[in-house]
Amino acid sequence: MSLGPLGTNCYIVYNDSNALIIDPGGNPERVTQFLEENNLRPLAILLTHAHFDHIGAVGELRKAYELDVYLHKEEADWLENPPFSPNSMMLGLDIRTEGPDHLLEEGTLEIGDFTCRVEHTPGHSPGSVSFIFSDADFVMSGDVLFQQGVGRTDLEGGSFEQLANSIRTALYTLPDHYTVYSGHGEQTTIGFQKQNNPYVRSVNN
Repeated sequence: MSLGPLGTNCYIVYNDSNALIIDPGGNPERVTQFLEENNLRPLAILLTHAHFDHIGAVGELRKAYELDVYLHKEEADWLENPPFSPNSMMLGLDIRTEGPDHLLEEGTLEIGDFTCRVEHTPGHSPGSVSFIFSDADFVMSGDVLFQQGVGRTDLEGGSFEQLANSIRTALYTLPDHYTVYSGHGEQTTIGFQKQNNPYVRSVNN
């Protein structure tokens, strides 16, 4: 669902009864409504990174459901001390919340009955990660890889060289049929982006 001042994509990954909330950028009432309508119990909040437009509803949701928040160690202090953002300044926003409960590192992450692989994919921000759900053939790429686009690299800790390397080594190595759920815009597939992304194409193309 598209949430918050910049329409950031929030995702709820769920099975019959449990759920993970990924990047709740705002409008916590919409997330709560979805959970209640589908009789879901959230287990945790996972953050692909800690830019203001991805964390706007973290505080309210973690308090309402007593949830732990997971964020990469490179951005451990960003929830409490956000980096400068021209967009947040223009919108007059100063979004802060308590720090993460768990610091993410690369490898397998198990929460309840969910298992995913955490890949550190810096470039858009130093602690950007992608969550790969191999049992369901999809990846949550945050603001690293978009439908025929990539995340901006002119913010604090950004680097296009790092971003391109992250995409080529961590994302384009996934099977072509994997669905990519990005932080903004429409879903796509790994194979389509390898062939058609004008910013970063497969090294074989």
